[in-house]
Amino acid sequence: MKLTINGIAHEVAEQPPRMLLWVLRDELGLTGTKFGCGIGVCGACTVHLDGMAARSCQTLVGQASEKAITTIEGLADGDSLHPVQQAFLEGQVPQCGWCMSGQMMTAAAFLATNANPSDAEITEAMGYNYCRCATYVRIRRAVVRAAAIAASPKEAA
Repeated sequence: MKLTINGIAHEVAEQPPRMLLWVLRDELGLTGTKFGCGIGVCGACTVHLDGMAARSCQTLVGQASEKAITTIEGLADGDSLHPVQQAFLEGQVPQCGWCMSGQMMTAAAFLATNANPSDAEITEAMGYNYCRCATYVRIRRAVVRAAAIAASPKEAA
């Protein structure tokens, strides 16, 4: 089966049925997508399927085969960080870092559909991603900053 991940075609076996997370990490070496809970609750394994945030620990490979898959490794545009990545770095958001790729992937998908979110909208959108280090205040600030960076491309580095 063909998977298109970060714009690159990969051939993987469809059988036995496997979760996308394990194909990304174990077969393709894309370890930025993390395993957290394994039941789709924590958000550490979030990737984009056709631009929508999805839990890769709950997505069968076959469900992703006709979709454009983006992982944290493919979020940047060449050497230019995605506004979310830039904002998370500027705000020194990560502590342990385990949830950060999922946090950033969720934020990027959210901001792609809502360029100027309210605090309540950010809380709702990010509320299904857990952070064991409780950096929620910094995460919220980074989402606000990412929206500002995206709105002003001249500012992006």
